Amino acid sequence: MSQPSNNNVKKLTLVPLILMIFTSVFGFGNMPRAFYLMGYAAIPWYVLSAVLFFIPYAFMMAEYGSAFKKESGGMYSWMEKSVGAKYAFIGTFMWYASYVIWMVSVSSSLWIPLSNAIFGTDVTGSWSLLGLTSVQTLGILGVIWIAVVTFVATKGVDKISKITSIGGTAVALLNIVLLVGGILVVVLTGELAEPISNAAQAFTISPSPDYQGFVPVLSFLTFAVFAFGGLEVLGGLVDQTENAEKTFPKGLAISAVVISVGYAIGIFACGMFTNWSEVLSGENVNMANATYVLMANLGYKVGIGFGLSESIALTMGAWTARFVGFSMFLALTGAFFTLTYSPLKTLIQGAPKELWPGKLGDLKNGMPVNAMKVQAIIVICIILLVSFGGSNAKQFFTILTLMTNVAMTITYMFLSAAFPAFKKKQLKGEIPKEYVVFKTQASATISAIIVTGIVGFANVFTIIEPLMDSPARVSDTLTMVGGPLLFALAGFVLFTVYEKKHSLKESKNEKVVG
Repeated sequence: MSQPSNNNVKKLTLVPLILMIFTSVFGFGNMPRAFYLMGYAAIPWYVLSAVLFFIPYAFMMAEYGSAFKKESGGMYSWMEKSVGAKYAFIGTFMWYASYVIWMVSVSSSLWIPLSNAIFGTDVTGSWSLLGLTSVQTLGILGVIWIAVVTFVATKGVDKISKITSIGGTAVALLNIVLLVGGILVVVLTGELAEPISNAAQAFTISPSPDYQGFVPVLSFLTFAVFAFGGLEVLGGLVDQTENAEKTFPKGLAISAVVISVGYAIGIFACGMFTNWSEVLSGENVNMANATYVLMANLGYKVGIGFGLSESIALTMGAWTARFVGFSMFLALTGAFFTLTYSPLKTLIQGAPKELWPGKLGDLKNGMPVNAMKVQAIIVICIILLVSFGGSNAKQFFTILTLMTNVAMTITYMFLSAAFPAFKKKQLKGEIPKEYVVFKTQASATISAIIVTGIVGFANVFTIIEPLMDSPARVSDTLTMVGGPLLFALAGFVLFTVYEKKHSLKESKNEKVVG
């Protein structure tokens, strides 16, 4: 009896490949947030990020995934085989740290979509528990949330995941609502809500007073880079692609164009129905609620465009905000339950078991229960540190968003910086040549320098921007730097202790054998 052939497995053709890349990378919330920060001027930065970051970085991930397709450790294996175990562990630990920071951010900001879902607007600014400020109240709610989610996640999350998948579908539909709604408003009113009197000025200068200087504008690059996140998943798609040598680069190039154009059109569509000064300039608008404010305005503008009364138009705006809030709340809840254990489990299973102190690396029913409890304590401590740091709501959510951007994008630097070492070993024949885009050491090194440099500069400007704005905001800079640095240090210490124990154990074994 002959063995089944792998050729019978259905592989991805061009269109399904493009759709998979698009759904992995394209994020609805990036467009309203970009318009809130930079207006139409966000568009050139997104295009620049696509050319200098998205395309070369995606090809690097494709080469990694193809060469190490038989390795189960994901990015840990990629970096370990290319550079070394310590570099791989610290890089993977930083990747894990980015999800810890994400949990800190979402725990405190999740209440904004919930508020919109219930009330049709963001009323979290008026919330107060036991006389605490709204920011401190959201921090306490975040602490309760992470405690409850951790407890539930250790018992199993199958039913919750099924329910929250509805939210993911609804969020995908919001992209259509944004574009169709924007066009409809322009057709009904005959003009753009955010006028373009001078194209050169509109597409280069932000309407926000916070993004006028050289450093703040360059710091926006982290948002543009962050918008193209999720590329690590591409590494596993090469082997699933039919005629990968030709189909994959073509699919990636088309995807880059589609995603870039999609973001550009989406940001422009925000300006079709939103006048920045009238809608987004208020103190009550921040990075966490800008999407809901903007989408509520879409419902309102459609109502006014159809000649409905002010009260009915406002009601339409409130129900639009409810739909967005409900969709985002469900999607974020589902993501939260998954990310409470998934990155942690990947980290524990990828690294040597002896590396974890005590019973931290133990799995119970497939879940890293002990590590999840420690993770919850760390997240709670960071939430309390940031929420009781004396910031107002706008500054609080800005810090949380920037912390997430910096933490998430640092991982990209580890992977891109390891690529020249990967290519060197590949050219020597030490690493398999399955799918090759960068055929020379020079092309691999130049691309790695550009990608690492883009992300590095973006993060540096993001980190120093608060100091440039005001020396009193040194705590903001320390918060953004402190998280990633502490996790990098923790990763270094954990691996150094493991190395010493391992080498000591080996030397004892040699003595016994001798």
